[in-house]
Amino acid sequence: MDSSDTEAVIARERAATASRAAALARQVAELAEVQAHTTHDDEHDPEGVTVAYERAHLQGLLAGARREIEALDRAADRLEAGTYGRCRTCGEPIGPERLDALPSAETCIACAPRRRR
Repeated sequence: MDSSDTEAVIARERAATASRAAALARQVAELAEVQAHTTHDDEHDPEGVTVAYERAHLQGLLAGARREIEALDRAADRLEAGTYGRCRTCGEPIGPERLDALPSAETCIACAPRRRR
């Protein structure tokens, strides 16, 4: 894949992730609005999940989307600098299959487990 194709993929992924983050932020705001207008004790409601659980879940998803946007921005910076597709740990090329699956990948498959430690 050439750099203009890669740039388009990164831009598309970033736009989709930004859209998901915006939708999640709206859901968090709507949930806060609903919670502000109710005195219901959802902590003891046997009918379903609590508002606190739902809010925490949405906030976790939103945080993940924001981290992915940051990772895609770093990928765009690496593309511009000419270092995209190189492992930040060992310097070897990142496999094209990995980059197809995860355009923001910063490490090769061999180094990915080391980064998580």
